[in-house]
Amino acid sequence: MHRRRAGGSSGNEQLTALLATVLLVLLAIEGATLLDLRSLLTVHAFVGMLLIPPVALKFATVGWRMARYYLGAAEYVRRGPPHIVLRAVVAPAIAASTIALFGTGVALLVTGETNGTLVSLHQASFIAWVVATSLHVLGHLLDLPRALRRRVPGLAARVAMIGSALALGLAVATLTLPAADHLQDAATAHIGLDRH
Repeated sequence: MHRRRAGGSSGNEQLTALLATVLLVLLAIEGATLLDLRSLLTVHAFVGMLLIPPVALKFATVGWRMARYYLGAAEYVRRGPPHIVLRAVVAPAIAASTIALFGTGVALLVTGETNGTLVSLHQASFIAWVVATSLHVLGHLLDLPRALRRRVPGLAARVAMIGSALALGLAVATLTLPAADHLQDAATAHIGLDRH
């Protein structure tokens, strides 16, 4: 009964699709900051921290699907796994590069570094992440509209979960805003723009 109210595998698919849509918008904003990172570093760090809870929720929805499939849950087995390349190559690359990207980003906020090894690791993990994520998006793009349009019980709960993840992300981003401002000041001082 609870599975029917929650939508089962179709509900999980819809939650993943809704999250993907939200993440695409936030990642587009994050990507736009790269056009002028020196002056938009505070925004870059703020959006990056805001992204952590929604990204963690996306990992959870995908992990749930994977676990249910490999444990033999009938409705997940009927749906089948993602394509073998997406499952065996792209997914592990996304997981590793995402953890590295956000981990180094948080470390940069904590240390206040604007150049050096940590910055290089952040940049390298970004390149790996862009390649893996682009392949992932291309592999699932055609499925996204269908999953979003589908009528599945439990939509309000899924929207509430995403809203909660965004609210948590906003709280984390707001709490780390002073560190982001400090990083911005250090970056502008490093290139001689800060006259204070």
